[in-house]
Amino acid sequence: MYKVPTWRESWQTVAAEEALQRREVAAWDPETELQADSGVVLHRVQEAEEDLLISDFWSSALDAINRRLTKHLEQLKSPMGTLSNVLGNLHLDSSNESNMAPGSIPGENLVTRPCHLKCVCYDIGNFATCIIARNQRSFLLLFLEKCQIPRSHCWVYDPLFSQLEIAVLNTLGVIVLSENDGGKRSICGEPTIFYMLHCGTALYNNLLWSNWSADALSKMVIIGNSFKGLEERLLARVLQKNYPYIAKILKGLEEFFPQTSQFTDIFNDTSIHWFPVQKLDQFLMDIWAFQEEPDYQDCEGLEIIRNEKMTATDQNLL
Repeated sequence: MYKVPTWRESWQTVAAEEALQRREVAAWDPETELQADSGVVLHRVQEAEEDLLISDFWSSALDAINRRLTKHLEQLKSPMGTLSNVLGNLHLDSSNESNMAPGSIPGENLVTRPCHLKCVCYDIGNFATCIIARNQRSFLLLFLEKCQIPRSHCWVYDPLFSQLEIAVLNTLGVIVLSENDGGKRSICGEPTIFYMLHCGTALYNNLLWSNWSADALSKMVIIGNSFKGLEERLLARVLQKNYPYIAKILKGLEEFFPQTSQFTDIFNDTSIHWFPVQKLDQFLMDIWAFQEEPDYQDCEGLEIIRNEKMTATDQNLL
């Protein structure tokens, strides 16, 4: 026979259920869950690094980077040698990032006092969920290690980063920028490598505008979409109107990247770009006098998320 519960029994049942719910809520800690998820993503990044390390692509890419960066550093009058020896002799030190004054002589900086080789990474993608972005992130980490660039000298930004990805990047030791500068970032006289795979064309154009001088460009290396490929795909009038700095610099750069059967979906159309002083010195002064800030109001198919503001905090970080 069914017994109707008394009011006291009903109250006790409700109280027990409420207590159970409170325990469940207390057990769910967002920070704890974030840490657990971060561990999963870090493990996946490590697995991607291991896969890259044993690939033919990595050995070919490292050799290509070795050759181009060694040439780049030679033109800055750095010591001769292999990539690891050359970069190792730069005495990288994260304790003081103001030793190199803007506009100073490149050779003097690298030979007579510490040089702070930097790396800036744009738009790497959602590596927590996308295997292509994860492989690109793993390549960056291996690149920093092989080139002996401290992770504290690497700044990263993507407007699509999730809180989980920001937490992972903080754990990895790189610096995550909080504001979108649209690629308008000056190197401030310090040798800088920009890692920008599959970025919008405007981002490269903005970067060139922000460093539009022979002195600044000679200190830069860009690992990203092939500029020659852009020239082939875009009509000349479109390139010159919408992306004038890319159009003007084509004769002042050299680019190369190994083509292998591996990771073709990840590093396709990617090149290492550097700017030999000999080529830059051949430009007429009129080219350098052109300093108009890019304006993409009439540009169709713009592949860039713009933000007009950049905080003083982010400016100071660099």
